[in-house]
Parts: sequence; C-alpha cells; structure tokens
Amino acid sequence: MPLEPGKPCTDGEEENPESTCHNRQDASETENQQSRLRQSTEIPHSGNTLPSVSPNLVSVEELIEAEKGVCNMALAHEIVVDESFIIKQRDLPASSFEKTLEDIMKKAFWDSLRAQLNEDPPVYDHAIKLLGEIKESLLSFLLPGHTRLRNQINEVLDLELIKQEAENGALHIPKLADFIIGMMGTLCAPIRDDDIKIIRDITDVVELFREIFAVLDLMKLDMVNFAISSIRPHLMKQSVDYERKSFQEFFDKQHGSLDITTEWLQEAASELLSSDTDISVHGGAAADAKDISTLCPTSVLNHAYVKLLKWDHTNRLFPEPVLMDQSRFKEMQRELNQLTVTAAVLLVIYNMTGAAISGLSGFLDRLKRVIKVLLTGMHTHSFHLAEAMVSMSEQLCVEVNNCLSQHGFSLLTTEKETVLKGQIQAISSSDNSVRKLIVLHRYPKVKRSAPELGFTEKAPCSYLETSWRW
Repeated sequence: MPLEPGKPCTDGEEENPESTCHNRQDASETENQQSRLRQSTEIPHSGNTLPSVSPNLVSVEELIEAEKGVCNMALAHEIVVDESFIIKQRDLPASSFEKTLEDIMKKAFWDSLRAQLNEDPPVYDHAIKLLGEIKESLLSFLLPGHTRLRNQINEVLDLELIKQEAENGALHIPKLADFIIGMMGTLCAPIRDDDIKIIRDITDVVELFREIFAVLDLMKLDMVNFAISSIRPHLMKQSVDYERKSFQEFFDKQHGSLDITTEWLQEAASELLSSDTDISVHGGAAADAKDISTLCPTSVLNHAYVKLLKWDHTNRLFPEPVLMDQSRFKEMQRELNQLTVTAAVLLVIYNMTGAAISGLSGFLDRLKRVIKVLLTGMHTHSFHLAEAMVSMSEQLCVEVNNCLSQHGFSLLTTEKETVLKGQIQAISSSDNSVRKLIVLHRYPKVKRSAPELGFTEKAPCSYLETSWRW
C-alpha cells in the first residue's frame, strides 16, 4: 500500500517500489525547477556596465531602523522648509470604513467602563487603569524643575492607595477628577482654557473620562508643536549637514537606492549635450570645448531641476533626493502651467487689438483676474481645459469690447472677434504654436535664474551631491 504524504513507513508496512520511484522523480523535477528559477533570475550584464551586485538580505530590524531614519529626516526637512508646519490631529472622513471602525471600538470601550461602574458594588478595575494613563500623561507635561507639581500628582494619583480605596468602597472618582482637571488647567496652553471650562461642568463619570482624554490629546499636540517651534532655529543652522549625513547613511545601507536619480541626471546631461551640439554644429573645435563646459555639475543640476517642472508624476517615479519636496514641485508645476496659458492668452489678445489697449495697466490686471478665475482647478481630473477656454474666449471678448468702448476706440469687428475666440480656444492644445512659444521663452529664463535660487557649485542642493554617480 503506498504511503501517505509525510507519513513514515512502519514495521508492518512495506514501501511500494513504484511509489518510491515517483517520489524520486518528483524530487528531481523540483530540483530542476529550482535550478532553472535561479538561472532565470540572474541579471546579465554587458561588457561596458558594472556587474550586478547580489542583493543583501535585510532584516526586519534594519528596515525599521531605515524607516525611522527617513521619517526623522523628512520631519526635520518639513520643519525647516515650512515655517507654518505643525502636527495636526488626524481627521478621518465621516463615511470612511476606518472612521466607522474607530467609532465602534471607542463606543465598545466606553460602554464597557459604564457597565463596570453600574455594577453593584461598582468594579473599578477599568477606571483605575485609566487613572494610571492620565497620571502618566500629566507627568509627561512636566519639566525637570517641576518638583512640587510632580509630588502632588504622585501623591493624589497613587494607584496603590486608589486600589485600596476601591476595595473598601471609599473611592470617590469626582474628587480625583477635580484634581486632574485643575492640574490640566495649570499645565495647558491658554488656547485650551475653554475646553477645561467645559469639562468642569460634566457630571457623568464616563463622559468625564472621555473628555479628559480628548483634551489631553490636544495638550500633547500643543506641546509637540511648541517643541517644533523651539528647535526650528537650531535645525535651520544644521539642516544641510544633517540631511546630507542622514541621506548618506540611508544610501550606504540601501544600495541601489539612487537609480531614478542617476537616470534623471543622465537625461539632463544628455539634453544639455545635444542642445549645445545643435547650436554649435558648425563650430568645429570650439564645439567640443563648449560640450565639455556644459557638463559641469552646476549646469546639469540646474537643467535637472528645470526638468522637474515638466515631470510626469503619474507615470514616472520622482528622484529620491527630492522626493520629500515632490508636493512642492507639483504645486510649482501647476502654477507654471497656469502662467503659461495665461501668458499665451494675453499675447493673443494684445496681438489682435494692437496699440489700443497696450498702455492700460489696469485693464491688464483685470484680464489676469478673469483668466485666473476661469482656470481655477486646472490641475484636477474633472477640469476640461477646452471647455474652459470656450467660456474664456466669450468673456474676454466682452471685456475687450467694453474697454475699447470706454476709451473711445472702435469695437472689434465680427470677423476679428471670431478669429480672437478661435485663437484663444486653440490654446487648450499643448501643440499650440503660441503656447509653445511661451514655453520656449519661459524655461530658458528659469534656467538662467536657477543660480539665484541657490543651485551653486558650493551648495547645489544640500544632500543631492550624494547622488552624483552618472
């Protein structure tokens, strides 16, 4: 009788030769499959590239440590870059599953406390644990010099004494709550005074505990934000060295973590090289000298940063050293796109109307405001630029005719108005010639002003020089 899988052969059973043969064949096939799998996963490399380095196994502890380092670096970066940066309380959407689950768990938690307190005699196990958590929170707000307050908290919220009072039926929670609320009023920021007043009027014990913990959470946020504001000046002095050091440590532990950056810089260098070659194609020996000079680190970095203003955030990963600023680059890209469309529309209008409105600065500001309003939400998926440009062409023609009429000029003819509307509506296409003209003139200006933004040879971009591997 053939053996069952994984079952040893007993003395009373003989091993079937046919079954043994099948088992050996299965083992042989398994080894062959594993060998083919190992061979298929090897990455071939050509002669002009470096051989691939086998990835090292990373432990969970190393991953956690790397995550902490990145989180600390990102937090320090946000504190330095954003002067208004604060830690806010998480506000989940009312209809989300996470919010619903959180509400159910909180309700079950407080219902359990209420059930224990309503027993006869009351059970204070749950309440005593909450008092211990409140005690720890109050002690965390104290500074080393607050000896008197620390002694008061330890004396009144002595958990051993509270347990004895609960066992003897002498525990009076409202009295402890009065002390806790008074201590919270002493330690909280002035902005929480109204919350403290509201808690004093609560008589229900369960609701009182709930509100105490809610205000304690707000007090913790206040303390964290105060600490952030206090260390911001010190971080600003050491931010460049700190980020460079942290990023270097992360790079040393995570090999191959700058692949996207390498590709990004290589593209920038190739574009600079090709553009200079096209310009100086007839320069002979001078062209080679120009090619060498364009590939200095500062020029490549400046052009690489300009490329980020045209980055495809949907289909391409963002370079690692500037990943923490991706949201800011997205915002700049949106503003640049809106400015490009605005400039193209204004160019079309002033080219059509001529000198009649060229000297009216107030009219130019009015046109800008109208265009900005009609382009609101341009970066959203629900926004349709072609439809917006139709409405814009109608509105701007009315504005132009009103301005011409007010200053004694003849109105636009029907033919000119039709042409003007058509040219404005055509700007919705990215291949529009006027729009391309604006882009060609605007991006070189951005590149010329890049050194003024701080991208110099001495400090190209804090820790970005770490990624200079192309």
